[in-house]
Amino acid sequence: MSNNLIIYYSRKGENYWNGRIKNLERGNTEIVAEFIQRAVGGDLFEIETVKAYAEDYKACTEEAKQEKEEGARPELKKYLKDINRYDNIFICGPSWWGTYPMAVFSQVERLNWSGKKVMALVTHEGTGLGDCEKDLKELCKGASFGRSLAIHGADAADSWMVVAAWAKKSV
Repeated sequence: MSNNLIIYYSRKGENYWNGRIKNLERGNTEIVAEFIQRAVGGDLFEIETVKAYAEDYKACTEEAKQEKEEGARPELKKYLKDINRYDNIFICGPSWWGTYPMAVFSQVERLNWSGKKVMALVTHEGTGLGDCEKDLKELCKGASFGRSLAIHGADAADSWMVVAAWAKKSV
């Protein structure tokens, strides 16, 4: 049996949701990451930044834009040291300015991807996958890639069947 790891970054609180701002108790990406775990098993690893993003959604988007423009790598509260015991790694996050939050790359760049199978999952409000998959392929040298999946963020809570079917086909 394959060992699965689900790495994810998710934003709770104010989020853009179907054209308006909504306060989410659980982030969209957290929900779908847990769907993956439920479908195929595996360990969850949540990416958390030392310096929290602004609670205000608009201010958060400006911080995210600045980080992207600067190629920033925010410091994380904890890091995975290695992924040796895993075969399949799902990397999940929202699309911020067309790619993952820079915090995802803070973790991804530290790991040896040789021989791993990577699947990208993105939650979004209109951008689809954007550059998320392309950016991962540049950073995850030595990995093979399964099919990626984009989930409309406002539909995350209702995406169990789609996410489960995709995850099962991926491993």
